[in-house]
Amino acid sequence: MTNAKNESQLMELQQIRYFLALAQELHFWNTAERMFITQSALSRQIKALEDELGVQLFERTKRSVKLTEAGAFLREQWLPLLDEINRIHLQARKIHEGAFGLVRIGYPGSIVYGFMPDLITSISHALPELKVELVEPTDISFEQLLLNYQMDMAFRRDPAENPALQSECLYSESYALAVPQGHRLTEQNFTGLHDLENEKFILSNLAQTTFYTAGLRQIFEDHHFTPDVRIETDFGGMVLGLVSKGLGVTILPYSYSFSALPNVRFIKLPYQMNLYVTWRRNDNSPVLKNILKLVAETAHKYRQEQM
Repeated sequence: MTNAKNESQLMELQQIRYFLALAQELHFWNTAERMFITQSALSRQIKALEDELGVQLFERTKRSVKLTEAGAFLREQWLPLLDEINRIHLQARKIHEGAFGLVRIGYPGSIVYGFMPDLITSISHALPELKVELVEPTDISFEQLLLNYQMDMAFRRDPAENPALQSECLYSESYALAVPQGHRLTEQNFTGLHDLENEKFILSNLAQTTFYTAGLRQIFEDHHFTPDVRIETDFGGMVLGLVSKGLGVTILPYSYSFSALPNVRFIKLPYQMNLYVTWRRNDNSPVLKNILKLVAETAHKYRQEQM
């Protein structure tokens, strides 16, 4: 019974479409051709609609077709409703195809000058109706935000540990020494961290357990070097700003070099870090599927440019 009822409702909606088309054309043959049905089938559908409503919709003669008063009233009422139904159907199709909705993306500050703007540009061009919410958490882990559905995707420097999450490595990049533009050290004369013996450093708190600070500790341990840290901050943009003012030197991911901040020079170090994209393993969202495809394409271009 339910299926029959649904089919009846669908047929009534199609009948309304036929009625509105005929109300515009006021010609059975032209309307039938426009709606891709036969003239006799159109007549049957209009008659069935009239019988269902108990209302005569058209006055027919051999030479003309015109709306009755009731038909004119229904045309004015149904036309905006049908437009709204069509809009709703189109919106539902966009949601189904992953072209509409909201995606929340977490990211580390180190990718804000290179990879992330390129990705957001790709998303904007490919999925212009998709809303993107960018999240740069500092006190809550990316994994927790993903598992709590407060985030849909996260970029991070290490793969996820929780088995409910899936990670994929996108590319590798160098750590780099950042110094003021007029600094004595250049790529040509830099020989190792011992060249920084008397330098003031601007760094994140090295006691933190993040992947980035673990990498920094490894660099310093490998060279038996203890940096003279004068300013501590976790915000890479702030670090660069302070370096540009000549307040010290730092070590950052090389992608910060794309910031185009004046008065800062970057010297690559022989240490690498990776960038991973992480998402919920069983998330079948069409939006996520589309975004992951764009992430892969952007990462491929980024790797090509880095070569």
